[in-house]
Amino acid sequence: MTPSARVQAAIELLDEVIASTASDGAPADALVQRYFKTRRYAGSKDRRAVRELVFRAIRAIGERPASGRAAMLALEDPEIAAQFNGSPHGPAELVPGEHVAEARLLPRWIEPRLSRLVGSEEWPALLERAPLCLRVNVARGNRESIAPAFPEATLTRLSPWGLRLPSDSRITETPEFTEGLVEVQDEGSQLIALACGARPGMTIVDLCAGAGGKALALAAMAPEARIIACDTNRDRLSQLAPRADRAGAVIETRLLDGGREAEQLADLAGLADVVLVDAPCSGSGTWRRNPEGRWRLTPERLARLVALQDYLLGLAAPLVRPGGALVYATCSVIEAEGAGQGRNFLGRHSSWIGQEPAFEGGRVDAPGRLLTPGHDATDGFFVACFQAPC
Repeated sequence: MTPSARVQAAIELLDEVIASTASDGAPADALVQRYFKTRRYAGSKDRRAVRELVFRAIRAIGERPASGRAAMLALEDPEIAAQFNGSPHGPAELVPGEHVAEARLLPRWIEPRLSRLVGSEEWPALLERAPLCLRVNVARGNRESIAPAFPEATLTRLSPWGLRLPSDSRITETPEFTEGLVEVQDEGSQLIALACGARPGMTIVDLCAGAGGKALALAAMAPEARIIACDTNRDRLSQLAPRADRAGAVIETRLLDGGREAEQLADLAGLADVVLVDAPCSGSGTWRRNPEGRWRLTPERLARLVALQDYLLGLAAPLVRPGGALVYATCSVIEAEGAGQGRNFLGRHSSWIGQEPAFEGGRVDAPGRLLTPGHDATDGFFVACFQAPC
């Protein structure tokens, strides 16, 4: 592909990403892969160059742009601008006064809603390319013995189970992965599991388990604990069984019906030592992995997510035994999804006690702690722990 053809391909892909974010469709990575499956003529260098252009534009523009062309022009790169020359397979020539997207890191409406701890000096880190983190399955080994299998790995600073690798590392074909010795999991996500304090004999409910990443970490911490992974999403929850088999973990699963969760969890009322609510959220803490997430989020969608988080906390509290713990987490750096949600919970449950999460790192964001890419080199997470009255 010529340089101009690469720019045109990036524009076409950006148009697909824009449409997908508007309709809550496929993620950008999947769209890029699909695009090149039907364009076999593009070599590996072409695919890499186009992908870099696409994500460079996505990271540069906070608000969803009007078009891929407007997004590409927003980069204000003379080399890119020179490709708008009307050559075959390239973008049409520039038109005086044509629309150019605004280059800014975050949507304007988001900026005042961030946690007070996330100042503008940290915003670039929210969009830097993230490393690949592995969690060592401590039920089967330790990271010091497994680390040599990954020569480029460094030990994570905060998680005792983590290895950090370059972002483009391929590990799914390695023996360590296929034999269940490691799982892909961000260091911040590992710390959420650590905050649960899993021990043998406990009953632990992972209320929003998804594909089971944290349930697997909990099972590795305490193989003799009873871990119940719940979710309303059948497709995501179905991914847990093969992962648990690979890791040698025993985890119960419950597929819940939306709106009937309390009824389906009634047998666990007052019995759980720990309930983990890793709630659906804006994903603002993972924008460095999915930067087009900024284009998906709207004030209305955020309001729905905050309401859902509130509902899930209300659903979780009755499951906790007297003296047990409720751990609330979101992969978000937005105040309303983190500290605001935690304060609201304590306001409604005055006999519960906020406790310091059991991990190092992060900053106090009462009543919990906030991890951020700029401060902790993890994804952004809010974590709070609440003890039920005895």
